[in-house]
Amino acid sequence: MPLRALAALTASLALAGCTGQYLTTGETPRDNFIETGEVKVVPITPELVATLPQTTSALPAEITGYRPETYHLQPGDTLIVTVWDHPELTTPAGSQQQTVANGRLVQPDGTFYFPYAGKIQAAGKSIEQVRSTLASRLGKYLKDPQVDLNVVGSGGRVSLEGAFTNTTPLDITPVPLTLSQAVGRAGINAEQADLSGLMLTRDGQSYRVDLDALNRNGSRAPEIYLKPGDRLYLPFNDRKEVYVVGEVSRPTAINFKTTDITLTQALGRAGGLDPTTSKGSAVYVIRGSEGANMQQQPATVFHLNAKSPVAFALADKFPLQAGDVVFVGPAGVTRWNRFISQVLPLTSILRNAANAQQDFSNN
Repeated sequence: MPLRALAALTASLALAGCTGQYLTTGETPRDNFIETGEVKVVPITPELVATLPQTTSALPAEITGYRPETYHLQPGDTLIVTVWDHPELTTPAGSQQQTVANGRLVQPDGTFYFPYAGKIQAAGKSIEQVRSTLASRLGKYLKDPQVDLNVVGSGGRVSLEGAFTNTTPLDITPVPLTLSQAVGRAGINAEQADLSGLMLTRDGQSYRVDLDALNRNGSRAPEIYLKPGDRLYLPFNDRKEVYVVGEVSRPTAINFKTTDITLTQALGRAGGLDPTTSKGSAVYVIRGSEGANMQQQPATVFHLNAKSPVAFALADKFPLQAGDVVFVGPAGVTRWNRFISQVLPLTSILRNAANAQQDFSNN
């Protein structure tokens, strides 16, 4: 008899406790759920969706307004000087050598040397100014010299870091280089890159360039011209995840490389709500507190009552953030079945023990 009473007591305690194993029964949590101060519960409604901040792709005028001026030579540039009809001056290393072998490097002091013209100041001057100086000096030894000047290697570069397939620095030449050209030449790691997080650092100031938002809905990103010393960093998306758990077909962690991902998209990638075990009115988005003290800045739980297919129109307008947890609660029958599957083995053990005790007493 004591064992039978223990079994009944165990079952009653399990029944009393099973209702508290889940976030709620499926409706928006009551005020007493918020009294702890640990979470703030917000229903997902048309009014809430209308107040959500819209994704902005505006770029500051400091970078969109920049236009390269006439190219000025600088230390590190490699120059090719062509003096027509005088190959001994044009290709002193021999015509069979690579073009760069016959180049003239602008030294750190901004000068370069050329036979019969001597040392010429180049840094800070345009190509035409240096060409004119060369022609003038060579004119003392040659009759009406025809001089041409080209830049084949640049001292000014744009550095690349992060999720590019090629991070070799890009030269800034007399032909202006745009951001789209730089990204195209470097290539993007399509699986690992975060397209919304490109950072352009210029003159000690960093600017976020959201490549995804700038090219959405048929729009085209404005041309952004790069300048020597610019730095491009494309972050990886390995820490940009949302988590879908609970009564869905495929609980999973979802990486996304775009500006955002909607609640509908996240549920779709997880295979949708499980039609046999899920409760449509119990869809939650759990967003952690941004501050260190949850008492001062509680976490937020967004609740979607998805009993009607119309609710997914709201979900399609609700953007998730990295780190969000989407939880789909179980239906009542699912919780009951799980409870039974957990309690029955225990009651069987207790019943067998009671029978064994009775047999022992009879004997």
